[in-house]
Amino acid sequence: MKFSFIIPTLNEEKLLEQLLSYLTEERESKQLDYEIIVSDGASKDKTQEVALKYCDKLIVHDYDSPQTISDGRNKGAENASGEIFIFINGDVTLREVERLLQTIEYDFATGKYLAWTCKVNIAPEERKMSDTIVLGFYNFYFHLLNTIGIGMGRGECQVVPSKLFREMGGYNANIVAGEDFEFFKRIRLKGKIKFSREFTIFESPRRYRKKGHLQILFTWLFNSVSVMLTKRSLSRKWEEVR
Repeated sequence: MKFSFIIPTLNEEKLLEQLLSYLTEERESKQLDYEIIVSDGASKDKTQEVALKYCDKLIVHDYDSPQTISDGRNKGAENASGEIFIFINGDVTLREVERLLQTIEYDFATGKYLAWTCKVNIAPEERKMSDTIVLGFYNFYFHLLNTIGIGMGRGECQVVPSKLFREMGGYNANIVAGEDFEFFKRIRLKGKIKFSREFTIFESPRRYRKKGHLQILFTWLFNSVSVMLTKRSLSRKWEEVR
């Protein structure tokens, strides 16, 4: 089974190299079978330069209009050859990638699940008590949504077989925020999603530090409700925090 890591980016030069260098080193040292695809939304910094040092394919948005993260993921998937697509963000930190692949492969092999996601947290060395409380709640809540049949997986890590991804038509490129929720909500109508509580991916705390947990919570909540009711997000632009 071959995997494709698909990473949408926009001005991610500060954090992207840590992720890509780790994926490259682990693949070479442990003979792991995956490709690394970066789908860039026309970054103005050195993101593309960093990506070219490590990734197997770099796709660059070349239209005048801004690219949504959904469209970035879709363009990456169009150029991917793996049987399993692993969508992650450019600011995440991965640890134990070999165990991640083994866990995904095992869970899909059971035949019970159409898609896969996992817990998201802040790395221990950057984590505050407020992060532990809020993200602990998010992980509990998102696990519950999958259990009761609504479907949810954060864009920090969404895993889908390539065949299913194409059958579903990918992400809704018209949704600026909440596209991850909308995609997994559609998948959940067809079958179960595995929310792995045994694996954690670590996200950057930069947005929480700048905006605060409360503001982000309400932004996510309002966008989620809007996506459920109208299939559109309230946000017309996802503000960069770099």
